[in-house]
Amino acid sequence: MKITVKVFTALRELVGKGEIAIEANTPKPTVQTILSQLSKQYGKEFTEHVYDENGDIRGFLQFLINGKSITTPKGLKTQLKDGDTIAILPPVGGG
Repeated sequence: MKITVKVFTALRELVGKGEIAIEANTPKPTVQTILSQLSKQYGKEFTEHVYDENGDIRGFLQFLINGKSITTPKGLKTQLKDGDTIAILPPVGGG
């Protein structure tokens, strides 16, 4: 099952591109399992940018699936379908 992950700013610099095509390694992938795969693929810097010292997702990151926030209904346990796109967004400032 192919999932596309779009990354911006610091994560884009870490992975060297703005879009990652990833083949899910489980039959029913979730946002959490895809993040785990990406951490293994891109290593310590990626992991430390996404997760805090307790292993929790950093509060400043936002995640969208096909343009919709994952804060509801299931958060990181949201199940993905073939062809879905996850966007990992940095904090947004204004002024």
